[in-house]
Amino acid sequence: MKYIDEFRQRDVAQQLAGAIAHSVDPDRHYRLMEFCGGHTHAIFRYGVQDLMPANVEFIHGPGCPVCVLPTGRIDNAIQLVREHEVILCTYADLMRVPASERQSLIKAKAAGGDIRMVYSTQDALNIARDNPDRQVVFFAIGFETTTPPTAVAVKQAQAEGLKNFSVFCNHVLTPAAMQAILNAPEPVQIDGFLGPSHVSSVIGSRPYETFAEQYAKPIVIAGFEPLDVMQSALMLIRQLNAGRHQVENEYSRAVTRDGNSKAQALVAEVLELRPQFEWRGLGLIPDSALRIKPQYAEFDAERRFAMPAIKASDVKGCECPAILRGAKKPQDCKLLGTVCTPENPMGSCMVSSEGACAAYWSYGRVRNHSAGKSPNGLALSN
Repeated sequence: MKYIDEFRQRDVAQQLAGAIAHSVDPDRHYRLMEFCGGHTHAIFRYGVQDLMPANVEFIHGPGCPVCVLPTGRIDNAIQLVREHEVILCTYADLMRVPASERQSLIKAKAAGGDIRMVYSTQDALNIARDNPDRQVVFFAIGFETTTPPTAVAVKQAQAEGLKNFSVFCNHVLTPAAMQAILNAPEPVQIDGFLGPSHVSSVIGSRPYETFAEQYAKPIVIAGFEPLDVMQSALMLIRQLNAGRHQVENEYSRAVTRDGNSKAQALVAEVLELRPQFEWRGLGLIPDSALRIKPQYAEFDAERRFAMPAIKASDVKGCECPAILRGAKKPQDCKLLGTVCTPENPMGSCMVSSEGACAAYWSYGRVRNHSAGKSPNGLALSN
């Protein structure tokens, strides 16, 4: 795309809104889950929900890797810093996510832990090179989008013989999470999915095809701009009206059916499936995450430091787990906007820049909901 404004034009949004209003069946309710928090933020930042007919509902999904990371994994990282005195490298979003006993990485840093925010795996490698007498652990997290850089870092460390670098791997996989949401003991009613865009640029649209057929749920790979979301919603509505359940690709400017084969091969070389992994709100999901392969074991922090599995509970009263699986919305949480704010987050959904609660707070939904107002925050280009 040449200019981002092309995907934020008000007149095109109004045309799409008219097409959606014309397409919906007034006698049915359309429940569309946007899997990524980037979609959630676009919906509220640009007032997309306000352009939808009353019977089209967006249901917020897992959002982002930071949101679904269980508390115990953050406890593991804090334990690494305190007991092994490692230099822990992590992305900024993770710093303020609550851990057990009201702890967090930023509080552990304030207490003297050597925890450093980085922008990339290359930053973490540079820190390892600059501190040969210290163990450096990179807290790897992300959906399929960020797995290739982790694989590159491991291969670079091996090639250079960096004995003081390892990875705490927390990469999770999106198709398995979609399956878990629909297989839940009390499943949320979902008619179709706005599929991840950046994830799909790596894995392609093909992995969703069996899923769509098996569960009879249409999936549209959607870009993150407001017009992308609206066009994708229209495509889902038309599929539902026609009784179809296929994978369609709205984000064709970045996503292909087969994805990035070079990146996939790199990930397959270094990483493998875990038998199961815990997701916040979704519990243990089989084959839903990645770990470092045995041939690269020396760069696996879980093996190097014999890290135990820690089972920890979320903050009492926090509805983040239910929000992540679409069972509740942020306004259903009694903590939202009272004790839970960006300055004092109780759950990962408020901390992460892609969290649903952060979206409600950032774009006025918390305050408007409390005042009984229905905002129209349309912020599109003329």
